[in-house]
Amino acid sequence: MIPPLVYILMRIIWVTTRKKFHYITEIDERQHVCVTWHGELLMSPQAYRHIHKKHPASAIISSHFDGALIAGTLQFMKIRPLRGSSRKGAKQVLLQAFKSIKSGEEVLITPDGPKGPRHSMSDGAVGIALKSKLPIFVMNFTAQNYWQLGSWDRFVIPKPFTQVDFYMQSLSLEGLAHEEAKAYLASKMLAHTIG
Repeated sequence: MIPPLVYILMRIIWVTTRKKFHYITEIDERQHVCVTWHGELLMSPQAYRHIHKKHPASAIISSHFDGALIAGTLQFMKIRPLRGSSRKGAKQVLLQAFKSIKSGEEVLITPDGPKGPRHSMSDGAVGIALKSKLPIFVMNFTAQNYWQLGSWDRFVIPKPFTQVDFYMQSLSLEGLAHEEAKAYLASKMLAHTIG
C-alpha cells in the first residue's frame, strides 16, 4: 500500500507547486544516463517524466527495504527498477544497466545512493556513462520553502504552493579520466541543489 500513497503525495506536491525549468544546456532526444541526488527523489523523477514523457527508462534502485518502496513508486511513472547497488549486487545491476541502454532505455541513478554519504559521487553513473559513451542528463532542484528530513540524505519535500526551480543540463564526459569525470560531475550537480 505504501508506494501508491507515496506516488499520490508526490503528485499532490507536483501539482500544487509553481515550477520553473532552467535549461542550462539543451536537452535533446539523445539517449542519456540520468542523475539526481538521493535527497531530490521526490521531485526529480517527475521532472524527468515531464521532459521525457514517453522515453523508455529504468532506474538503479538498492535492494534494501526503502529501495523496494522507491521501486514500487517509480513504476507508476513507467520507470523500470533495476535492483542492486554499488555495495550489493553491483556486477549484476551494472550488467542490467548496460542491457537497458542497449535496448534504448535511459538509466536513472542517484550517485550518492543508497546510503551516502550525502552528495558523494560513487563510481556507477560515471562508469556507465564513460563505457556506454553516453552524455549525462543532470536533474537538480531548489525550492523557496521546503521541509528537510533528518535522514542521511536530508530528503527535501517542497511545501505546497511554493516555487520550485529545476536545473537541467546535458554533460559530456568524453576525454575525461574516471576520477576527473567524477569531480566534474559532482561540481555540476552541487551548483544547483539545496545545502
